[in-house]
Amino acid sequence: MLIANIPLLPERASEQAAQVDYLFYFISGVTGAGTILVFVLLAYLCTVHRRKREGEQTPRILGSHKLEIFWSAIPLVLFLVMFAWGVVVFDQGYAVPADAPEVFVVGKQWMWKMQHPNGVREINELHLLVNQPVKITLISEDVIHSFGVPAFRDKIDLLPGRYVTTWYHPNKAGRYQLYCDQLCGVGHSQMIGWIHVMEKDEYDAWLNGKRTETLGPTDGSLAWEGRKLFLKLQCISCHNQKGRAPVLEGLYGSTVPLRDGSSVVVNENYIRESILKPLAKVHQGWEPIMPTFAGQLEDKHLNLSEEEALIRLIAFIKTLGPGQTPTPNEKFPPPIGAPTDPSKLPDGGKK
Repeated sequence: MLIANIPLLPERASEQAAQVDYLFYFISGVTGAGTILVFVLLAYLCTVHRRKREGEQTPRILGSHKLEIFWSAIPLVLFLVMFAWGVVVFDQGYAVPADAPEVFVVGKQWMWKMQHPNGVREINELHLLVNQPVKITLISEDVIHSFGVPAFRDKIDLLPGRYVTTWYHPNKAGRYQLYCDQLCGVGHSQMIGWIHVMEKDEYDAWLNGKRTETLGPTDGSLAWEGRKLFLKLQCISCHNQKGRAPVLEGLYGSTVPLRDGSSVVVNENYIRESILKPLAKVHQGWEPIMPTFAGQLEDKHLNLSEEEALIRLIAFIKTLGPGQTPTPNEKFPPPIGAPTDPSKLPDGGKK
């Protein structure tokens, strides 16, 4: 929408954007027309009913019930339409399609760190496939940030210690600005980035090039990286069929009873809290013996923050189905071709 080459609204690039715009036009039209009507009536009444002669008495007006009902009922109907329409638009933006791939976003002063489900990581850029719904799960490492994409008509606040979710359905290929819409410190104005919406061929070429450029042959998806962390941290020593902690297979999305008699739905926030504050909500039937992993997940050599490590662990736990608990490292068979006879090792098996 342009007037004299000046955009009044950002470019529209998602399915949700049109619905938001239509609601915005309706609310702006109703409130604008109401404002104009009030000022026109005010000018008219001030002119017609002004005192025309010195000493003239203003007539006594006791009011009109019909008029009172009219100017109360009409705004009420209009406000209810705004509310109902807003609920529909909100619900459409809140209900994430079940088949949408999930991208994790971590905000920190002053950058955006993205992790795709296939393991690709980005900073201040997010590449998406056009006409493909995508779920965005976000968290902040430090202060409140706000992930705002004007072309998608979407803005969501990121909170430290809590996952929040939104989703997009980009329908127009292009490059769109990403902002932090919440004042977050002296570098707030620098916390910007770009959303790249690409056609399938272009997206596949980018993805293959990105994986070749940044990932080694043993790297994989977020869930695969989470599996490696799960084994590295020795979570398997307790979370197994004969362990001292609940088996995690099929746990995500279920409702579990707690020791205090309440229950909780297993979602991203519950899993995160159970890793960092395991005594906060203890599963009924199990002893509160799990240690906290707060401060133990960051890996500076891999440039992996605690929040990014948590995202990987959560992605792995979400994928665990019946019989998919990994085998402890010591039970893995030796690689194909590796010597199994100690006497054939270079040192004769003495070390």
